[in-house]
Amino acid sequence: MDCSLLRSLINRYCAGEENWVDSRTIYIGHREPPSGTDAYIPQRYPDNRIVSSKYTFWNFVPKNLFEQFRRIANFYFLIIFLVQLIIDTPTSPITSGLPLFFVITVTAVKQGYEDWLRHKADNAVNQCPVHIIQHGKVVRKQSRKLRVGDIVLVKEDETFPCDLIFLSSSREDGTCFVTTASLDGESSHKTYYAVQDTKAFRTEQEVDTINATIECEQPQSDLYKYVGRINIYQDRDEPTARPLGSENLLLRGATLKNTEHIFAVVIYTGMETKMALNYQSKSQKRSAVEKSMNTYLIVYLCILISKAMINTVMKYVWQSDPNQDEPFYNHKTDSERQRNTLLKVITDFLAFMVLFNYIIPVSMYVTVEMQKFLGSYFITWDDDMFDSELGEGALVNTSDLNEELGQIEYVFTDKTGTLTENNMEFIECCVDGHVYVPDAICNGQILTGTVGMDMIDSSPGAGGKEREELFFRALCLCHTVQVKEEESVDGIKKGLQPCGKSSSVYISSSPDEVALVEGMKRLGFTYLRLKDNHMEILNRDDDIERFELMEVLSFDSVRRRMSVIVKSSTGEYYLFCKGADSSIFPRVIKGKVDQVRARVEHNAVEGLRTLCVAYKTLAQDEYESVCKQINTAKLALQDRDKKLAEAFDVIERDLILLGATAVEDRLQDKAADTIESLHKAGMKVWVLTGDKMETAAATCYACKLFHRNTQILELTTKRTEEQSLHDVLFDLSKTVLRHCGSLTRDTVSGLSHDVPDYGLIIDGATLSAVMKPTEESSSGNYKEIFLEICRNCSAVLCCRMAPLQKAQIVKMIKTSKEHPITLAIGDGANDVSMILEAHVGIGIMGKEGRQAARNSDYAIPKFKHLKKMLLVHGHYYYIRISELVQYFFYKNVCFIFPQFLYQFFCGFSQQPLYDTAYLTLYNISFTSLPILLYSLIEQHVNMDILKRDPSLYRDIAKNSLLRWRIFIYWTLLGVFDAVVFFFGAYFLFDNTTFTSNGQMFGNWTFGTLVFTVLVFTVTLKLALDTQYWTWINHFVIWGSLLFYVIFSLLWGGIIWPFLNYQRMYYVFMQMLSSGPAWLGIILLITISLIPDMLKKVICRQLWPTSAERIQAKRQCLSVEPSTIFMLSQTSSRISF
Repeated sequence: MDCSLLRSLINRYCAGEENWVDSRTIYIGHREPPSGTDAYIPQRYPDNRIVSSKYTFWNFVPKNLFEQFRRIANFYFLIIFLVQLIIDTPTSPITSGLPLFFVITVTAVKQGYEDWLRHKADNAVNQCPVHIIQHGKVVRKQSRKLRVGDIVLVKEDETFPCDLIFLSSSREDGTCFVTTASLDGESSHKTYYAVQDTKAFRTEQEVDTINATIECEQPQSDLYKYVGRINIYQDRDEPTARPLGSENLLLRGATLKNTEHIFAVVIYTGMETKMALNYQSKSQKRSAVEKSMNTYLIVYLCILISKAMINTVMKYVWQSDPNQDEPFYNHKTDSERQRNTLLKVITDFLAFMVLFNYIIPVSMYVTVEMQKFLGSYFITWDDDMFDSELGEGALVNTSDLNEELGQIEYVFTDKTGTLTENNMEFIECCVDGHVYVPDAICNGQILTGTVGMDMIDSSPGAGGKEREELFFRALCLCHTVQVKEEESVDGIKKGLQPCGKSSSVYISSSPDEVALVEGMKRLGFTYLRLKDNHMEILNRDDDIERFELMEVLSFDSVRRRMSVIVKSSTGEYYLFCKGADSSIFPRVIKGKVDQVRARVEHNAVEGLRTLCVAYKTLAQDEYESVCKQINTAKLALQDRDKKLAEAFDVIERDLILLGATAVEDRLQDKAADTIESLHKAGMKVWVLTGDKMETAAATCYACKLFHRNTQILELTTKRTEEQSLHDVLFDLSKTVLRHCGSLTRDTVSGLSHDVPDYGLIIDGATLSAVMKPTEESSSGNYKEIFLEICRNCSAVLCCRMAPLQKAQIVKMIKTSKEHPITLAIGDGANDVSMILEAHVGIGIMGKEGRQAARNSDYAIPKFKHLKKMLLVHGHYYYIRISELVQYFFYKNVCFIFPQFLYQFFCGFSQQPLYDTAYLTLYNISFTSLPILLYSLIEQHVNMDILKRDPSLYRDIAKNSLLRWRIFIYWTLLGVFDAVVFFFGAYFLFDNTTFTSNGQMFGNWTFGTLVFTVLVFTVTLKLALDTQYWTWINHFVIWGSLLFYVIFSLLWGGIIWPFLNYQRMYYVFMQMLSSGPAWLGIILLITISLIPDMLKKVICRQLWPTSAERIQAKRQCLSVEPSTIFMLSQTSSRISF
């Protein structure tokens, strides 16, 4: 037996974790390789079932209960419920068990329903029919039964059932067109390429004869990266190895377009597909309100423990007198006297904990969740945030952070595609100092009435003419643009239609490339197509030039350039390279560098996006050497990207500069107005971009991030070359602190004209130096100095940023000593890291795909929609939930503090003041709906005013409505009201002949009177706080009070057969039959509400907030009601 086979089997089945390897081998069609090659070891992979569900039928109950009881509030109430079951407590276990059961059940039903929908969607996908090739025939089977190694037939408009390697196509050139809208939102057609050695196999019988293996990396989540190689076994013993990359990989969820059919082999299935790996849950973000809520919960838990301890101590003080401990009518038994004292103390302490445990509002968590979930629909329903061009509105990916939108202090924004449209227009090109300006073109749309081209500067000589045409050819060849006839293209037609020529459209993943190729078309050089690996160009003389495409050195964000190697019809090899000026100029050895550099800098100042173009010729032996280097790197399974980067670095040297291009990326509509509003609202806006400094600075001026009177401070590589980083930082620090040392958040927002307005510009290289920890203690901490400078600047521009650096900046600000609330907004994959890092991440549904939108907490169509999302929705969400949280704690203090006082009048006997039904239903039914409705539709100020006056956002900044001062006020107000309820009823009961017939009232009537005043007071308190009255408010508030009265009448007016005893029978009716009881209820409610009303009136007169001043004006002026929160819409869309 072959030893290698035995060793492999032992490793496979006995090695445990050592079994994991970095690569896998796949046998196409499950064919064994020829004898004498590597041993055939069939490997086990998961089937093709997609499982997005969280639970199964068998584990739903235990798993869901485990997750719910991980919440400290639920676990606390479970303990209380168990204590009630175990020991003799004053209240029934139902009083804790029923609310807990209600909370757990509501949450379980919601999560179970959501999971059932996921199961349903999974089954629809897993049972979808697919076609595979078996023994030369097409066989149909369910998607879930696909195995790694199967050969799949996919037809036009079908979705790929798993991750596939493209083998052959119905198209002669071995390509296919694919849309990946479901993966990254890009609706453009992308071209994928079949393996060179298998693209000739076009029938089922031919494909079934392929004998090959694929070695590739284990599954990973990166959609745009794939490393592998295919070994094709032919007649000879040595297999032919070909590299496999992302251009050969067809991803699950993508759709085949404009291609009749393809054959492909399965490589990743089920939960190992890249789509499935990308749907892993992100880390949980928690809002500042939730943190405050948890802090207050701990405070109330301490209050609860203190109450229980005080009552326990007082009970034993009371019982120290034998006459009080054992009155003549209640002597203790022998067993009671012999009980262990410590055990009795513990039991009594737990009993008091149970009696007072309602001060911790378990139903608050459910109400908050419902408020967040239902409230998030106001964003998705907002017609003002709907974009007709995209046909989409705002999306809410997580509702947990709604209120955080009202607390933003720092906004970090990308530039391209976020502040700008990412809709490129070719403006000009410069060749050896000569500037060419074609007709205005923007993504296929030509302005009418423009003919020919306008050449600025003098025309070049004979030698210059040759270099000019070489420049145009370079731009026609150095790209990844696809050309499609207009008739074959789905969706929007953007084709150019020159007279007498067929209509075609250019498509690329990069809008810059389309703009450049369209620009060259207007200058006389038209890129026609890529056919049989030959690129065809129509020159000015209407002659077709053919260049064989030898290699493509793809663009990446580190190199910031791309290159192609082509072979002309005369046999010459050219390397054409285009990229950012910072990556091209250092590699140039010849050309008119100074003239081109001057033009690039001029265009950058104008806010244009610039690219430089260079070339070099390659001899035959030089090309072969280059080709060998690239192929060696491409075949590597380990560190392929690194090896390719090293190979490209060697190849892209000693270039000859041809010229540069300028493309305009227009500002988005109302981008400047949005940034100005954010500044007025007290937010600091930072722009983080990969563009060069001059271009980014021009955009910042255009969008009013910088003003003409802004003093720009530079912290760039150019300046740190002239003097040390230490000196530059300290100079800048002295400058800003001399004028801004005492400035606050209000004065650095750009509103104050009395102090200098500073703007900071920093580049990526300098930022790396700042972030690097300093070894010399004398140098100080650069990061702290940098932060101090930034705090005193109204705006900051970070240019030449890598994606990781964007996230590092957000994290640095987020973790600084002030711990400000941050928001990051972007539209591309390079913005995902900062979106995930910020407290709130917002993705823009842009032209760079939907990666940002998919990974964000919220997604909006345009940057201008950020204004309403923060200033209106964020403001409302924060106001509503802060009132909800404070109100919940307030009404529970009102509820439980009379119970605490009652113990002083009942010998600390743990006698409950309220009936079991009232204890159970207080938070669930009697007082829950009014506050839920308030937290959904309250508008203390009209939304149009919030948009017009951004400074109102400052009133709620820094969690101002949940500060300790306000929390203590609400708690003391609850204590005051509770004292009024209890002692008011107590003094009223001094007259024991309370009814007209002389009948005496008992303790349950006393408790019912207190409870009636309590329910009416807390409900009317909310009514007084309500500014935005609608028929729904009236229905819910007065309906809740009416429900309490009807329930009390029924509960005490009927003999219920399921109750062993009915202590509330006829109590409520008897109480209402007494005139003094009615008078007492009205008096106590009025007395309880007067202090809060007085406080509001005095504060409004003496220290009114901005919102209160506007409310006062609104009483005199009629303001149109807002459309998005009209109650007719609210009532029709939300069911309570």
